[in-house]
Amino acid sequence: MKLPPSLKTPAWLQMLHWIANPFTFLDSCAQAYGDCFCVRIGINFAPIVVVSNPITLQQIYTANPEQIDAPGEKNKLLGIAQGGENALVLASGVRHQCQRQLIMPSFHGERIRNYGQLIENITEQAICQWKIGKRFLVQDAMKTISLRIILSTVFGLEIDKPRYQQMEKLLISMLEMMSSSWQASMLFFPILQQDLGALSPWGRFRRCQKEIDRLLYAEIQERRNDPDLSRTDVLTSLIAARYETGEQMTDVELRDELVNLLIAGHETTATTLTWALYWIHKLPTVRKKLVQEINSLENQSDKSAILQLPYLNAVCSETLRMYPVGVVTFPRVVNSPLQLMDYYFPAGTDIYPCPYLTHQREDLYPEPKQFKPERFLERKFSPYEYLPFGGGSRRCIGMAFALFEMKVILAKILSRFQLALDNHHPVRPIRRTLLTGPSDVWLVPRSECKQISEKLNIDNLVITN
Repeated sequence: MKLPPSLKTPAWLQMLHWIANPFTFLDSCAQAYGDCFCVRIGINFAPIVVVSNPITLQQIYTANPEQIDAPGEKNKLLGIAQGGENALVLASGVRHQCQRQLIMPSFHGERIRNYGQLIENITEQAICQWKIGKRFLVQDAMKTISLRIILSTVFGLEIDKPRYQQMEKLLISMLEMMSSSWQASMLFFPILQQDLGALSPWGRFRRCQKEIDRLLYAEIQERRNDPDLSRTDVLTSLIAARYETGEQMTDVELRDELVNLLIAGHETTATTLTWALYWIHKLPTVRKKLVQEINSLENQSDKSAILQLPYLNAVCSETLRMYPVGVVTFPRVVNSPLQLMDYYFPAGTDIYPCPYLTHQREDLYPEPKQFKPERFLERKFSPYEYLPFGGGSRRCIGMAFALFEMKVILAKILSRFQLALDNHHPVRPIRRTLLTGPSDVWLVPRSECKQISEKLNIDNLVITN
C-alpha cells in the first residue's frame, strides 16, 4: 500500500494558488494526480488529502465514526469567520446530533413551504426597483434579496423596523470586508488576525461582529421576555425548542447558530442565483425552455407546483454542479489506519471530499465544462456522484430551503422581466471569502413580461413593509 501522491510545489505557493483561484488549483492537481492527492492548504499549511472518486466518497460517508469521523473542530475557519464556537458546523459527536435534531424541523416540509409567499414578496419588492434599459450588478441584487429573506425567515425581523435596517447594513459591511482574495486571506493566515484598532482590517471586522452581536442579543432577549408562538421564523422555533434533557438553547448558542445560518444561507444562495441567471441568459435555448415551463403553470401562486417543475430543477442542479459554492466539503479524520482505493491512510489523516472535482468527471458528466441542464433529465445521480450540499452526517441542513428559495426567486424574476446580458465577456469563478462565485455579471432589463404580469396579477400585488 502507498500514500496518495503529494503536490511538489512549496506549501506557501500552494496556499496562495488555493486562495486566489481554487478551481484552477484543483483542476491542475487532478490533471496531474487523478482523483486522490495530498496538498498543503490547511491552516498553517497543514497537509490534507483531497478525494473525488464517487466509490471512495461512499466509503467515507458511510464509514463507522470510530474509523472515519467528522469532528466539528476541523471547521475552524468557519468559527473564525463567525466569531462563535457553538454553531452546528462546529459541533461534534452527540452534541452535533442533538443540535441537528433541534434545528432540522425549521428547514423541512410544510415549514419551508409556508415561506413561499414571503420569498416571492421580498423578491418582487427588490426587482420592482429595476429600470428598463438600466443595467444592474446581479451579485449585488441577489445578495440583497437573499439577505432580506434570511433576516425575515430566520431572524424574524420586520423590514421597516430600525433593528432590521441596522442589521442589514452591518451584515453587508461585514461580508464586504471579506469579498476579495486578499481580504479572505485573513481567515487562512492567523498572523493576519491582528486587531490593531478600528482602522485595521481585522479590527474593523471584529468591531462589526460585535455590533451585530449587540443587536442579536437584544432581539433574543426581547423574544424571551415576550414570547409569541404564532410567529413562524426560525429564531422563535429555536427559542421554544428543547433538548431531550428539557434544557433550552442558551443565548450564546442561539447567537452562534443564527450567525451560522446567515453565513451559510445568504451569500451561498446569492452566488448560485447569480450563476443561474448568467447561464440562463447566456444560452437563449435554456431561457426559452425555462420561461415556457414557468408560464405553463395554471396556478402561478402554488409554490409547491414551482418546486416540482422538472426543467427549473435541472437548471438549478446544473448550476450547482458547475461551480458549487463549497469547493470542498467538511473534512473527515481517519481515526484508525485504513485503505481506500490503492492508497494507505494513517490515523490522523485529514480527508476533504471535493464536490467540484466529482462534478467535473467525464465519466459522469460528459463535456463537464458545458452548461447542460438536460443531463439531469436524462439520468439520476447518486448522492456520491452529485453532492453540492455535501454528504453524510454533515450534509447542509438548509438544502431543501435553499433549493425552494432559488426556484421561487428565479420563477418570479423570469416571469417579471425580459433580461439580457450587458455584454458577453467570459465570466470566471473567483474567491469570495471562504466561498467562490462568479466575477461581475451585469444584466439589463429589456422589457416587462406584460402578459405574464397580468396572469400573475403582479401589478396589483401589495408589498407590506
